[in-house]
Amino acid sequence: MSGMVTAIVMVQAERHRIQETAEALAAVPSVREVYSVTGEWDIVAIVKLAEYDRLDDVVTGHLRKIDGIMRTQTMLAFRTYNEEVLDQGFGIGLDG
Repeated sequence: MSGMVTAIVMVQAERHRIQETAEALAAVPSVREVYSVTGEWDIVAIVKLAEYDRLDDVVTGHLRKIDGIMRTQTMLAFRTYNEEVLDQGFGIGLDG
């Protein structure tokens, strides 16, 4: 794979440790953004890698070893849509 690889890692964390778990995730190299979210998952981490082969090292070697993480699910992004396109989509129907 050429170019940057983007992975979205969804995390279920121990309820009383969500904040410290999110902070630990944010400190991992290659993790670019971390969000606490509603729903089945507690935290979403955006991982950017130069090579697909490094994904296992980051997810298994770093993320899953963080205290407080109970479960993860990793998705690979196929295509990135730029912000201008996204803004146009979200703006539809908002003018009233």
